[in-house]
Amino acid sequence: MERRIPTKKEVLAYLKEDRNWGRWGNDDQMGAVNMLTSEKRVAAARLVRTGRAVSLCREFPKTPAPNNPTPAIHYMKRGVRDPNGGLAVDFYGISYHGQATTHLDALCHVWDHNGMWNGRNPDEMITFDGARWGSVEHWKEGIMTRGVLLDVPRYRGVPFVTMEKPIHGWELEDIAKEEGITLEPGDALVVYGGRDKWDEVNPVWGSEPARRPGLHASCLKFIRQSDCCLLVWDMMDFTPNGYDIPWAVHGAIFAYGIGLLDNALLQPLAEACAEEGRYEFMLTVNPLLVRGGTGSPVNPIALF
Repeated sequence: MERRIPTKKEVLAYLKEDRNWGRWGNDDQMGAVNMLTSEKRVAAARLVRTGRAVSLCREFPKTPAPNNPTPAIHYMKRGVRDPNGGLAVDFYGISYHGQATTHLDALCHVWDHNGMWNGRNPDEMITFDGARWGSVEHWKEGIMTRGVLLDVPRYRGVPFVTMEKPIHGWELEDIAKEEGITLEPGDALVVYGGRDKWDEVNPVWGSEPARRPGLHASCLKFIRQSDCCLLVWDMMDFTPNGYDIPWAVHGAIFAYGIGLLDNALLQPLAEACAEEGRYEFMLTVNPLLVRGGTGSPVNPIALF
């Protein structure tokens, strides 16, 4: 890859000329998850050797915070079951898109002036009763594949990514080479930026939605060339994107048909990869089956 910041014209080309529309048929609503064949899942399962499991999920965000303006709701109810017994039931309520909840973005979540995934018109497909196109139920069998972690702080020799130095596509290419990783079609690309280390010495990541460190739009070319089915990240798009466009790296959803797993907890995974001496593993992501849903809270599990 070229080691320079792309122009706006080039970024727009990444989102239009490089898109995957029609690749799996004009009526496809699964996108890059189509690459998860039985053979791909079996190959991922073969990566499980020690049985070590690592959750990539953040805690259910019930506490208000600068990056959590709409905290989740959890109500409890206790009941009696005679003789001398009882039960507890509860209610969960959550607005999961944003910067607090670990969640999966479906293909209907975002779009630009060219339209939604596979060219559908959001005015026709997005209703108050749910999305009619590219919604999360099309991934009801789950996303089970080979995960590959690209550890940016380790490569840089720093605790976390900063505003002054966002993550670029050519850097991800260098990290993969250093880790001895060859990306394969249908992989889950996991990019660690050091979000929790950032929180230790800075205002909480995402507390300023218009200004946050993360992946630069230059990563779009690398993501497309990797042919991944899923992007898992802790820091998300570098903001402001600098191009006056509605979506930078999030545009991989409608352009390439890639699922995005936002707000992943990746520090434990980075530590596990370093201890295991390898940066590939089996990854399982199982969304709720919500017809018309724009995504789902998830608890992703990496297995070594």
